[in-house]
Amino acid sequence: MNATPRVLAAEPTLADVIGGTWTRFWFTPAGPWPLALVRVLGGLLALALWASYAWDLETWFGPAGMISPELLAAWRSPFAVSFFDFATSPTALWFGYLAGGLVLVATTIGLATPLTTVLGALAFTTLLHRGPMLVGPADDVVAMILWCLAIGRSGDALSVDRLIVGRRGRTPPTASWRTRIAIGLLQVHASVIVAAAVLAQLKGDVWWNGTAAWWLAARADSPLVDLTGIFLRSEYLTNLVTHAIVVFEILFAAGLWFPAARRVIVRIALVAWPLVGLIAGEPFWGLAMTVLTLGCLPTRVESSD
Repeated sequence: MNATPRVLAAEPTLADVIGGTWTRFWFTPAGPWPLALVRVLGGLLALALWASYAWDLETWFGPAGMISPELLAAWRSPFAVSFFDFATSPTALWFGYLAGGLVLVATTIGLATPLTTVLGALAFTTLLHRGPMLVGPADDVVAMILWCLAIGRSGDALSVDRLIVGRRGRTPPTASWRTRIAIGLLQVHASVIVAAAVLAQLKGDVWWNGTAAWWLAARADSPLVDLTGIFLRSEYLTNLVTHAIVVFEILFAAGLWFPAARRVIVRIALVAWPLVGLIAGEPFWGLAMTVLTLGCLPTRVESSD
């Protein structure tokens, strides 16, 4: 009797391993909940930042506002465009501002998300382009989050769209490769932003000698909590907080790329980022980084849509 020949499986090449990792990271269908949570909280944060412009809207952007076309040209990239550039009257300015706010509300509650997430990202970005000298670190992070929401299917959960689908008796979508792409982009941006911050910090002596925490607290324009007195009374506490921030940021930037470490570092970051924001006098930035971190929560692999 002849023996059946055995077919040996070929050893995977380096290209196969890299290609498989790339495909799993970007295109494995992901469940809707983390991105939906980012949409709700990111939308609320975007609305808070949007509302902060209301008090001085005409003072800054009005026809006779402080940010003249000449000043704007000196600050803004020649490729940047803002819809508010065409608001030549207070009425047109307020109409555009209120319309943008309504779009962000629709994004937050998840109404017609395929359209409103794109319009919300455009509205928020165009406002930042109208006054680039007013933009803070929180604005940049929130703008990036809104564009990621526009790419993914962020309305598949915690949304009005989801309620409408349920009432019509349709089967709700559970996973999508588009959602996975959006989550992947959030993870990449979170790691790159923090890695760039660490590299910039380590160029300064204050992060090596342990006094950076005091300088952050002292430079805050309007801190919610004044920590300068506490840091002045304890050099050890100042050094501990300074080096803890650096260690945390390094672990965060690197740990996001290892599934086992990501589960731990994300949970720590949800507490750490608001605290770092308070110390630095940038509470909105701390909240924006927290929302960004939520997009890095491990997701359950499901069947594709």
